[in-house]
Amino acid sequence: MAALNERRLVALLDARFRSAAPGVQLGIGDDAAVLAAGSEPWVCSVDACVQGVHFDLRFLTLADVGYRSFQAAISDLAAMGATPVAALSALVLPKALSAADIDQLTAGQADASRETACPIVGGNLSRGAELSVTTTVLGRASRPIPRSGARPGEELWLVGELGMAAAGLSALRLGRPRQAAAGVASEPSAALARCILAWRRPRALLAEGRALLGRASAVIDVSDGLLADAPRLSEQSRVRVIIERDRLRATLTGALRGAARELGRSALRLALSGGEDYALLATGPRALRPPGARRIGYVARGSGAFLADGSGRRPLRGGYDHLRR
Repeated sequence: MAALNERRLVALLDARFRSAAPGVQLGIGDDAAVLAAGSEPWVCSVDACVQGVHFDLRFLTLADVGYRSFQAAISDLAAMGATPVAALSALVLPKALSAADIDQLTAGQADASRETACPIVGGNLSRGAELSVTTTVLGRASRPIPRSGARPGEELWLVGELGMAAAGLSALRLGRPRQAAAGVASEPSAALARCILAWRRPRALLAEGRALLGRASAVIDVSDGLLADAPRLSEQSRVRVIIERDRLRATLTGALRGAARELGRSALRLALSGGEDYALLATGPRALRPPGARRIGYVARGSGAFLADGSGRRPLRGGYDHLRR
């Protein structure tokens, strides 16, 4: 494992488990698997949220954990343009967790389930050393959008916001708002409060994903940051992806800019590296760009993903890797 990163491990697992079964339309390597079933294929994905890896209870309530874990899984359906049908939840519960704690955790899951119209219909319970929430989601889509359809000459679109959740987490890690000298917690600024909420309660862009059906040629949800996810789209589509710095900078919200100033961080860097806003990165022809999608670059012949500015192009590297932390 020490020699593996996430990309290499996914490639090894794809080689091991790749299926030529007629019912498998799309397997390992995309946001979700696609299975042929009647007039509309099934779109299936699973996401694990593990204490100490994906969340820290110093910064979140258990209700937040339940909510975030469900929305993270549903975001994979959003990236395929799918409509949720049902979900399964597997909980690994440490002994220290009380009945009241579990009630909070599942209340957060229930909130996200209602908001996304995706009922939890079953799952599994187990004991373990740390809290873990694994969510399997099932959806349907007429023509699921893969990561592999981008073509040279198309635009690169951003749907949603980037950097907000990363700024919120940064604020919490830095102790913002700080404890006042008298022991009373200071209130965060409006900008920081918005970013903290964006991290604690992200929203999967289901309606926005469905609006890309018939318009986008490729989509990926930005769960690990543009630095990681733009290269994944490039690799799957076998094209070069160019993000134009000034166009990306123009999409940054006032809240992000304000929070970045307070934190002493670069707003652009937060947008490039932060992923837990669950924005969508898509490609498609200019004439088909949907309302709400903003052009941040373009697709060209070649390979790799790059950030372009007046001084040239720099390859995009980094982002979150689940095996490198």
